[in-house]
Amino acid sequence: MDFEQLNKKLSGLSTEIEIRKAKIDFLKENGVIPYVDRFDKTHSILQARALEEGAEVKIAGRIIFRRIMGKFGFLKIQDVQASIQVSVGRNELSEEEYDFYKKLIDIGDFVGITGEIYKTQTGEITVRANKVELLSKAMRPLPEKFHGLVDIEQKYRQRYLDLISNEESRKVMLGRSKMTSFIRRYLEQHGFIEVETPILQNAVCGASAKPFYTKHNALNKTLNLRIAPEIALKEVICGGFDKVFEIGKVFRNEGMDQQHLQEFTVCEWYAAYWNFEDNIKFFQDFIRALLTDVLGTTTIEYEGQLLDFGKDWGRVDYTAKMREILGFDFLACQTREELVSKVVKTGLFTEEDLKEAKSLASVVDFIYKRKIRVNLIQPTVLYNYPACLVPLARRNDKDGRIIDMFQVLAIGSELCKAYSELVDPAVQRKAFEDQLLAKKAGDDEAMDLDEDFLLAMEHGMPPISGLGFGLDRLMVVMFNQPSVRDVVLFPLMK
Repeated sequence: MDFEQLNKKLSGLSTEIEIRKAKIDFLKENGVIPYVDRFDKTHSILQARALEEGAEVKIAGRIIFRRIMGKFGFLKIQDVQASIQVSVGRNELSEEEYDFYKKLIDIGDFVGITGEIYKTQTGEITVRANKVELLSKAMRPLPEKFHGLVDIEQKYRQRYLDLISNEESRKVMLGRSKMTSFIRRYLEQHGFIEVETPILQNAVCGASAKPFYTKHNALNKTLNLRIAPEIALKEVICGGFDKVFEIGKVFRNEGMDQQHLQEFTVCEWYAAYWNFEDNIKFFQDFIRALLTDVLGTTTIEYEGQLLDFGKDWGRVDYTAKMREILGFDFLACQTREELVSKVVKTGLFTEEDLKEAKSLASVVDFIYKRKIRVNLIQPTVLYNYPACLVPLARRNDKDGRIIDMFQVLAIGSELCKAYSELVDPAVQRKAFEDQLLAKKAGDDEAMDLDEDFLLAMEHGMPPISGLGFGLDRLMVVMFNQPSVRDVVLFPLMK
C-alpha cells in the first residue's frame, strides 16, 4: 500500500471530515473494504476482561482512545457493557500492518482485535494485539475532548453520541432493558399472561388525559391513539383470561416536563377475583423483587433522599387528608362552583388559581397535587380516593362517594395507580355520562362513553383489580435521573 500517495491525498485538507473521507477513498482505491460485513468474535469485551492472563481472544468495539509513541502505543475499545485497553506495537505487527494502523485507523472507528490477555505494570487488563482489523470507518470524529456531551439538547437528539461517551447513560439504558425483562418474568411466574391490545381506538377511555387523533383512510374514520390499555385488557378478563398484562406505548397530548412525555411506556396488569388490597401486597412484593434484581438493594437514593422500599410502606387516607386540609367535607359538594366557593373561603387558593380546573374532579385533583402529593417522600400507599376522580373504579360498599383505589407515591411522584375495577354496568354508564357532562363543561381530559366496553360489561365480568405504572417514571426514581428524557432512548424534541 502506497502511503506516500495517502500523504499527498491528505495534504492541504483542513477538516477532520475531509481527511477521513480521503482515507475512505484511499482504502477503496487500494482494494480494502472500509465497511466489512462481519467479524468472528470469540468474546465480548466484558467476557475478555474476566479471562486469565495468556488467554487468546478475538474482540471488537469502537476506538474511544488512542495514543501512539513511535513504534508502540495503546488504544481503548468499547462496547455497551465495557471497555478494554489494547497495546499495538511493531513487535507483534509487520511494518505495513503497523503503518496501516497508524495512518488509516482513527478514534471512532470500529476495529477487530486478535491477541493475548495480559496485565501492564500498573495492573491494567490489556490485550496485546497481534492483528488489528478495520471493521467500519467513522466518517465523522467523536466530539472534542470526549468526556460526555455538554449540550443537553444534543444529548437527546443524538443519543448514540451520549451512549458512546457517557457511562451513566449506558448504565441507565441497560438497566431499563433488565427491568423490562424482569417484569415479564415476574408476572409470568405469578400466573399472568402477556397480551397485546390496539393502539388505534374508537373511544377516548381508560384514563383522564388529552388524546392524539389520527385519520384511518381506508375506513374514512377518525381514531385516537390509546391513552391507556385498560379497557381492552378488562375485556380480555371478560373473555375468561384470569390474569393478563401488557407492556406498551400510550400517548397523551399534554404538556412536557421532567415527569411527563407525550409518548411513554406503561405496564398494566389485571387479575380476576382480586381486590385493591391484593394488589397493594402484590405491588409491594413486586417492587422489592425488582429493585433487588436490577439494583441489588431495596434502598435507593433520589436527589439526596434515601428511599427505603424494604420497610413497611406508610398509608394515607386521601379523603380524610383532604377533609383535614380543607376543613370541610368536600365530598358533599355537588358542583364545581360549590367546591370552588368553599375552597376560596379557606384562603388556600384563589378563584384565579382554580380557573383552569374545569370540573369538580379537576378541582379536587388540583388541591391534592399541591397539598398532599408533594409532601409524600418515603414510599406511601394513598387510598380511599373520591369517586369523581376515576369513573372506572369500583365504588366503596360503605360510601359510594369513595372508590376502592390506591396509588403508591415516593418523593411526591406517583409510581402506580390501582383499584378494584367497576364491573356494574349501570354504575359504569352513569359514571361515563358524568364524564360527558364534564367534557361539555370544558374538561378536555374527560373520557368518552364507550358503548363497546359497556356491552362487554353487560355480558358479565368477575371481580377484578388492575394496576398500571409508567416504566419511565419508575426508572427516573430507580436511577436517580433528573428527567424522564434521561431514561428514554429517543425522546421527542421540538
